[in-house]
Amino acid sequence: MDEVVEILRKIEQNYKIFQQQQFTFIRALEHTREEAHDLIKPVSSIVQVECYKDHHCHNSRDRRVLNMFISICNDLRNLCHKLEKVHPGDSVSNGLLEKCKVLLNDSNDFTALRATYPHGVVNYLSLEEARNRYGGVVSLIPIVIDIVREWITYSKRKVLYVVSHGHETSKKETPTSQTSPARHFASQTSVSNKNTVQLQEKDFQKYLAANQRPQQKAPWRPPGKHPY
Repeated sequence: MDEVVEILRKIEQNYKIFQQQQFTFIRALEHTREEAHDLIKPVSSIVQVECYKDHHCHNSRDRRVLNMFISICNDLRNLCHKLEKVHPGDSVSNGLLEKCKVLLNDSNDFTALRATYPHGVVNYLSLEEARNRYGGVVSLIPIVIDIVREWITYSKRKVLYVVSHGHETSKKETPTSQTSPARHFASQTSVSNKNTVQLQEKDFQKYLAANQRPQQKAPWRPPGKHPY
């Protein structure tokens, strides 16, 4: 899991650099779409961006920024494959992972995607027309990153719950018939003390029997004065 978190951190760093060049990215799409005579429909898939780069890009700056977008998408796709190996997951985590895989499919139509707060990528597009044409392509990466974060958070909580629950179960399953050494020693001490008290009581009874014998009466004498 730590390796997954580190990979995501690097992807996020690359995305921050790419995000700072969003205007350059849109200009590159404009240039290549103009070369392709494809200015009417919105950018709708990753494979479409690759097609613009491979067949309609004529300067290094446009190629570099388009490559950056495709590279981040590929890194996220590889991360999704690693998530499958790290933890098998349940219906919730599998559902989140499936969302990412669908969104990152080369031919998936992301036209309707719109990243919302706290992401401002759509708001950075100047005109409503530009938002309609490029709102989906600029929203893809931040939305996928958010889903991956959610997957990691959920999976960590689940692992902690399983570990904690298993620890409590092991405590409950400890045999109650086993006496701890301290309790066993206390029990032995109690028995020993009881025996000692009983012995002391027997000795005391013997002492009383020996010292409480009836006193012998003096010999009988007739009444009258008696010399001492």
